[in-house]
Amino acid sequence: MAEFIEFAILVIIISASGVMMPGPLFVANISSGLHGGTKTGIKMAVGHTVVEFPLVILLGIGAFSLEVFPEFRTMISILGAITLFIFGALQFKSIFEKKEFPKSKISRDPVFTGILLSAFNPFFIIWWITVGLKLISDAVLIWAFAGILIVFALHIWMDFAWLGTVSFLASKSFKILSNKNYKIMMAGLSVMLIYFGIKFLTEIPT
Repeated sequence: MAEFIEFAILVIIISASGVMMPGPLFVANISSGLHGGTKTGIKMAVGHTVVEFPLVILLGIGAFSLEVFPEFRTMISILGAITLFIFGALQFKSIFEKKEFPKSKISRDPVFTGILLSAFNPFFIIWWITVGLKLISDAVLIWAFAGILIVFALHIWMDFAWLGTVSFLASKSFKILSNKNYKIMMAGLSVMLIYFGIKFLTEIPT
């Protein structure tokens, strides 16, 4: 049980880097939420899930196949660490950029928007084939095929919670969505990304 809790905390904190990172989906969600409220964020998360679930399953199957190669875990640990460092650096960079959230015109169909902006978001794909694959690989090593579903379950609820909350706050014009507060959250996440990137490197099997 302790092992599961430790892994769950790891997945949730690292997943926050992908879920909360500013991007087209985040911007479209705010735009939709201004008029549609929480339900638009939930619908957008549904569209996001349509893309994410099969991707996670495919990566899980790939992890099963590649586990037979001794070098696989070393390579995925290094790639995962490098990606976390890059994402952390990008988030730090965004903190010092003086710009407001851009407006999005893609908001008529939240489900379709979630599918479109997830499938064609390079950062989303890169996150899953590096950091996400490392988490899946670790889970598979402990829980076999069930590990794939465990990673997905620990991750996907955050998409629904985050997108739903942001769209709700947007509809109410809450100050928590101000650039200042958002940047404070991203600064904290950036530090955690760098920490876990170092952790990935120190846990490389020898």
